[in-house]
Amino acid sequence: MNKKIAALLAGALCLTTLTACGGSNGDAQSADGGAADADKTITVGASPTPHAEILNAAKDVLAEQGWTLEVVEFTDYVQPNTALVDGDLDANYFQHVPYLNNFNQKNGADLVSAIEMHYEPFGIYAGKTATLEALQDGAVVAVPNDGSNETRALLLLQDAGLIKLKEGIDPTSDATKLDIVENPKNLDIKEIAAEQLPRSLEDVDIAVINGNYALQADLNAKEDSLITENPDYAKVYVNTVACRSGDENSDKMQALKGALQSEAVQKFVEETYRGAVVTTF
Repeated sequence: MNKKIAALLAGALCLTTLTACGGSNGDAQSADGGAADADKTITVGASPTPHAEILNAAKDVLAEQGWTLEVVEFTDYVQPNTALVDGDLDANYFQHVPYLNNFNQKNGADLVSAIEMHYEPFGIYAGKTATLEALQDGAVVAVPNDGSNETRALLLLQDAGLIKLKEGIDPTSDATKLDIVENPKNLDIKEIAAEQLPRSLEDVDIAVINGNYALQADLNAKEDSLITENPDYAKVYVNTVACRSGDENSDKMQALKGALQSEAVQKFVEETYRGAVVTTF
């Protein structure tokens, strides 16, 4: 384990929510700190829910094969990719493929999708207004403010009949509220950092919330939202384990894939998330 990751893990007890945190590094080291043990450790950055939880469910499967899985938790959407680019992680698991592609394009990075795992249906959740039908003229709507996720939110608002986007906007686009061409209720679209959306509910009429942040706020898209994405549409946003280009066929990635796509992990996902996380393997 390199010094940067060790520092992240050691600081987890005292850093604020925008800092990476993780488990003990004791599991990753042998008594003599041998390089062989380090080489059998897979270090993966992840959002706490559901990604880190799913990874932790795979630990026993990996352990049976002689691997140690070290999960480093991040609470934002920026640090996991920069840490992977910098070589501080073997992989990360927090993002869908369009977000990964968007990150590569904007940052000149060369990260690749190694293990496609699941999708999390986006949902529209009630804030001050209880139903979509009750939305008044000028109602405030919160959406995530990052590239592909804002596109996804706007497309869901369009599917709900609340707005119309200009021609050519699809899941691979990088759309903003400036791409709205029809807004019959004059909705006030507020672009907010994705991790802040659940806390914004009490201040807005409705909010479109990413699946992982909804789960962290005890919201289930299948059970609690006013409307969710069509399953076929949501699959475009499959969440993936990403790694640096050239590492996707490594022993570490192959071991991780086998464990994450095992029957034990699939059962865990189905029983834990009740339709808010849907596996694609």
